[in-house]
Amino acid sequence: MAHCVVPEAEAILDREFPVLDKGFVRLVDYLGGDRRVVQAARVSYGDGTKSYREDAGLIDYLLRNRHTSPFEQVVLTFHVKLPVFVARQWVRHRTARLNEVSGRYSVMKDDFYLPSQEDTAPQSADNRQGRAEQPLSAEAARAAIACLAEGQRAAYTAYTSLLSQGLARELARINLPLSLYTEIYWQIDLRNLFHFLELRLHPHAQKEIRRYAETLLAVARQVAPLCFQSFDRHIQGGASFSQEELAELRRRLDGGQGNGLAGRDLARLEEKLKKN
Repeated sequence: MAHCVVPEAEAILDREFPVLDKGFVRLVDYLGGDRRVVQAARVSYGDGTKSYREDAGLIDYLLRNRHTSPFEQVVLTFHVKLPVFVARQWVRHRTARLNEVSGRYSVMKDDFYLPSQEDTAPQSADNRQGRAEQPLSAEAARAAIACLAEGQRAAYTAYTSLLSQGLARELARINLPLSLYTEIYWQIDLRNLFHFLELRLHPHAQKEIRRYAETLLAVARQVAPLCFQSFDRHIQGGASFSQEELAELRRRLDGGQGNGLAGRDLARLEEKLKKN
């Protein structure tokens, strides 16, 4: 197979796309694109034997029917600057290769994340792991942000003081807060990037990691636009249904009253039907 060069991807290589107050996403390298997926699926065909429209149709067929191995032929490498608490969520996706800046070898920078006032909100009443949609009052938000900033300054001052006293870097760093920015090189294939984006673009994902997912999506779309059209259609804009949910939908389509689901099960179905 010939080397794939995607002009749109070439145009954004090494460009920093800002995220949050001090973070960024940067596409360092890529291997393959839409054409590589098509080549992998049609190994018996030569290059250029099918039209653009047929290639788009094949990609859509593959993703719709979960024939996902050809998408693993496309690999993207990102350089990401992100807060440690976002990185701890990020590394739960183990189907990727990652290298992170080491506080054992390097002195950590005085770089900390502070939420904006509109992102500073109380605990959600119906989501145990997230914040409410309505932010705190301006006065309360300013006070919360000032408290966070004060803690960050104190932690970094203590860190530099311990370093100046000769304490090893690997020990001096241990009291630095989760808001500290770190940097990673992250390499992932397209199939597993789809899974990452499906989870981290979800409204229940933490807002900060959603911002990174949105930027990753915009950047990766330049590498494989046809693949991401299918991602929009079948993953991000689609939904899967359980056996009971399908039975409920059949009853409704047949003109009957939907009465097979109740409570949370019915609420989940209604949420899926309202998606996008």
